[in-house]
Amino acid sequence: MTARYLPSLAALSACLSIAVGAAAVHGVTDPLAKGWLQTGVQFQLPHAIAVFALLSWRDTPAVRGGAWALLVGSLIFAATLDGLALGAPRWFGAITPIGGSAMLLGWLWLALAPFVPGRR
Repeated sequence: MTARYLPSLAALSACLSIAVGAAAVHGVTDPLAKGWLQTGVQFQLPHAIAVFALLSWRDTPAVRGGAWALLVGSLIFAATLDGLALGAPRWFGAITPIGGSAMLLGWLWLALAPFVPGRR
């Protein structure tokens, strides 16, 4: 996987998390929906920023793989919570752990990245 699209998608993810966070604060009155949106933002924004830090740390296939897992996982996690807040059926929340698992996988992947042989 190339790093070509990672910064752009991470920037869009960060932008989306800020927009959703603002909407939650200013336009959502249901406490449960507001909580889902805020939780999504709390996970999505730091992971979007982490992608930029990772690419400046070491741009290798191992690091890019971990960065992709973080980005996709945080998007899935936040999108399912956003969907619930916007009225998606409750079963939609069963998808949320897939995003959380992808984020965990990404961090574990990155913990092992320095030990992968290849370009450093």
